[in-house]
Amino acid sequence: MDISTPEAAAAHFAERPDAELLYLARHASRYPPAVGAAAVAELQRRGLVPEAPAPPPAPAEAPRETWGQLLRQLVKGLFWPSPPYVAVPLLIDLTVLVWLLMVASGVSPTDPAGRELAAWGSNVSSLTLHGQPWRLLTSLFVHGGATHLLLNMVSLWLLGLMLEQRVGTWRVLAVYLASGLAASMATVWYHTAGINSTGASGAIFGLYGFMLALLLSKKMVLDKFDRRAMLGLVVYLILSNLISGITGNIDNIAHLGGLLMGLLVAGPAAVFTMPAETQASETREAS
Repeated sequence: MDISTPEAAAAHFAERPDAELLYLARHASRYPPAVGAAAVAELQRRGLVPEAPAPPPAPAEAPRETWGQLLRQLVKGLFWPSPPYVAVPLLIDLTVLVWLLMVASGVSPTDPAGRELAAWGSNVSSLTLHGQPWRLLTSLFVHGGATHLLLNMVSLWLLGLMLEQRVGTWRVLAVYLASGLAASMATVWYHTAGINSTGASGAIFGLYGFMLALLLSKKMVLDKFDRRAMLGLVVYLILSNLISGITGNIDNIAHLGGLLMGLLVAGPAAVFTMPAETQASETREAS
């Protein structure tokens, strides 16, 4: 059998029967590589086996993102609604707009009076419980000064963007508003002597609870080390904020109400609607 050249091998195998060529192709490991290759080539020429598909072109390497591009993306996510970030910029824009309108109307930008906050929709229990339940919602967008506003919006920005990219706009928006309402109701229920409450921190604590629900349900695909680190970070942020709220004019009851709503009710309901994801990292974690 002369297979010293490709032409000689092709001529030789062109005379062989189909059965012999199929046998050589199936047992190519027993023969020199040229024998198996020539047998397969002849079978392909006869149309008995399909031609090998051409390998796909190598994907072009994506250009590396510069710090300037990253900063522009973050700033865009802060104020300009654009998929995948829609809910968080809208919530921030609306909250900042309310504060700007308050300041434009003559309200102090740093230390507004209680009656001024009430005029703009704060959660005044005596009013909320007597014909103005809408204050449970509007109080989320009213803040007691620039510092209060800045701290809450930075927290919403950082936590909200991380969540919205993974779970979608409507889930973030639903959990945020449901947790904010729960926080406002917890405040009115607990402070029986009356209270004038403002701010989005209860709703933000609901997003913390939502994050915990995601991590515990493993719907957020991470390896076990990243998952533990993320859980530790979220728990630390929750505890540090609750501890700092023990002193000062901070309503921890609202924080707890929002957290429990996000962790036990709204968050799990949103997680339940998410499609199942199977990733190799989760398989490795279970092993």
